[in-house]
Amino acid sequence: MTPSSRSPGRPKNDLASTGGGPGTDPSEVPLAGLGVLVTRPREQAAGLVRRLEQLGARPILFPALAILPPSDPAPLQELLARLDRFDLAIFISPTAAQRGLAAVKTCCSWPKGLAMAAIGQGTAQALGALGFTQILEPDDGADSEHLLSLPELQQVSSRHVVIFRGEGGRETLAEALRARGAQVAYAECYRRGMPEMANTSSILESFRTGDIQAVTAYSSETLDNLWQLLGDAGRPFLMKTPLFVPHPRIASHAKALGVLTAIAPLPPGAELTASLVEYFTHD
Repeated sequence: MTPSSRSPGRPKNDLASTGGGPGTDPSEVPLAGLGVLVTRPREQAAGLVRRLEQLGARPILFPALAILPPSDPAPLQELLARLDRFDLAIFISPTAAQRGLAAVKTCCSWPKGLAMAAIGQGTAQALGALGFTQILEPDDGADSEHLLSLPELQQVSSRHVVIFRGEGGRETLAEALRARGAQVAYAECYRRGMPEMANTSSILESFRTGDIQAVTAYSSETLDNLWQLLGDAGRPFLMKTPLFVPHPRIASHAKALGVLTAIAPLPPGAELTASLVEYFTHD
C-alpha cells in the first residue's frame, strides 16, 4: 500500500490524542487518534465503539440504519404459534436472535428439541447471551454459503426449517435448503429502515476538517442510507474515505456507488477492526 492510498491527515500512533504518553506501547493503541465513523444502529453499536476505543481510535457514532418492528406482526405470530412443528431454526444475525427470541417469549416457550443454527460467530454469541448453548455455526465465515457448507445441512430432505431474519434480504439460504428437500419458512421479526433523525451537518463538518479518516458499514442497506443522508455535499467525502465492511459483497456494492477504497476481512465476517489495524499500520 502506498502512502497516497491512505486517508489524508492520518496521525499515525498519535498517543497524545488518546491520553497516552511516554512509555505507552504503540502496539497497544494501533489506531491512536483515528476518527472512525460508526454507522451501526444505536442499540448495536456499543461493542464496536468499545473495541475501537480499546485500539485508541475516536469512534464517531452516526446511526444510518434503524431497526423497527415488522410492518405486519400477524404472519410472525401465526408462525410462532406452530414453532414446535419445525426441526431447525436458523438465525441470520444478532438482531434476528434478539428480536426473534423476544417475540417467542411473548407468546410461548422455545420448543424442546428444536435445534438452533447461527450464520456466524456474532449471531452465535447473541444466542449464547440469551441462554442457549447447543448452537450449530460455521468454524469461519459469517454468511449463507459458509453455513450451507456444514455437514449437518447436507441431508435435510423433509426437514422443516424456519429462518429468523428481517423483512427482505437474500434468498440464497432458503433456496439452497429447498433444493436439498427441506421445507423452509421465514420468521421475519424486524425490518430495517431510515433513521428518523440524523445530525448530518456535524458529520459533514467532521469530514471537511479531516476528523473522519475511516468509515464502517455493516450492510449494503446501511451504506445506501448513509449515501442518501450525506447528500450531494457529503458523497464526495464518502467516496474518498476508506470504508470497512464485514463482507466482500458489501465492498462490491460500495465500489459500485463510487467508493474508491472498500475493504472486507477474510474470511468474511471476521473482526472488522482487524482490517482497520492492518490498513492503517501497514508499512
